[in-house]
Amino acid sequence: MIERSAIKILILDDEQFMLKLLARMLAKHGFTSVVCCDNGPDALVQVDNEATRPDLILLDLNMPGMDGIEFVRYLVDRQFTGSLILVSGEDERMLRTAERLVQAHKIHMLGYLQKPVQPEAMLALLTQWAPPVPAKPSKVKKIYSAEEIKTAIKEGALINYYQPKVSVASGAVVGVETLVRWHHAEDGLVFPDQFIHVAEEHGLINDLTQFVLLQAFTQAKKWQQAGFELRVSVNVSMDNLTSLDFQDHVVKLAADIGILPQKLVLEITESQLMGDMRVSLEILTRLRLKRFQLSIDDFGTGHSSLAQLRDIPFDELKIDQGFVHRAWKDETLRVIYDASLALAKQLNMESVAEGVEDRDDWELLRRTGCDLAQGNFVSKPLLAEEIPEWIKVWLNRVQTELLVVSTN
Repeated sequence: MIERSAIKILILDDEQFMLKLLARMLAKHGFTSVVCCDNGPDALVQVDNEATRPDLILLDLNMPGMDGIEFVRYLVDRQFTGSLILVSGEDERMLRTAERLVQAHKIHMLGYLQKPVQPEAMLALLTQWAPPVPAKPSKVKKIYSAEEIKTAIKEGALINYYQPKVSVASGAVVGVETLVRWHHAEDGLVFPDQFIHVAEEHGLINDLTQFVLLQAFTQAKKWQQAGFELRVSVNVSMDNLTSLDFQDHVVKLAADIGILPQKLVLEITESQLMGDMRVSLEILTRLRLKRFQLSIDDFGTGHSSLAQLRDIPFDELKIDQGFVHRAWKDETLRVIYDASLALAKQLNMESVAEGVEDRDDWELLRRTGCDLAQGNFVSKPLLAEEIPEWIKVWLNRVQTELLVVSTN
């Protein structure tokens, strides 16, 4: 374990008073290898010198000349591997935005402190510091050819996984979302981001979607016969909604397999619903008239969400995971989450929170009255044969853990 006195810290702030105050706070807790700079160029001299290069930088955002955001860019140019704490009098939204920028630059971020700095808050961040771990070479994602994907569809190498959706109020298992994977003979489990867009670009998405629909609808019937009443959701590409034949295919498939449309949900990614929507609007409206459920997926991440809620008879609104996880502690995320949830309630739509990763996320959903939860806190995506056993484990967990009323 590295002694506190050996950790090299650089404080960059244009106010001499703040430099002295922070240095005293650090010294009081044993951090004595501290250099103070009141401007960016001088601080970069310290960074450029191997002997003085800091392990940790306390950085003010709003400075004359080179501000903190510009300074971060110069750190990126120098491939800085140390850690950063933002220290500023700016409001919390500005600090969170700056924090996300630093993280996007792949600089290790311990957090931020608002002025006036509270010693205990600073110490809490400092105790999180650890020497940088050598970065592992990033593995470039392989992109597959159209011919490989065509063969995978033909040979049945695509496998559906299912991620459960549960009622927040009761814990009951309500349904599953179908997530296609490719079991590749050489590369193992291949995820959709490595092949879906290729299928769309080369006219294979209809074949792929029909394969996924067939497997999902068939599985829904098997679960029903086994006594599991689960709504099964399937993601639909906008490219599927360019031909009126799609509606007929979905209706016939459900009828042939013998599964009620009310037990099936078609999830439409909201960022795709743009441009001339006449054909897609006709398909979705007719499917809705046939009592298939429609879900607007990843709500809030596109450009015309409200217009789509106005135009398309959705039953379900899925709040994107980027607005759910940590919304209990992030004021900006919470506002967006609350607004999305309120829209769903006012439009009499079922609300689904995606990306529920921990107990704090779950408790937020309980307090705010969200209908359904989906995410790793509930379950990772599972193979169909794993679902019955998981349901037993989950229902036991609900009774012993999750329905206990929070005292917070």
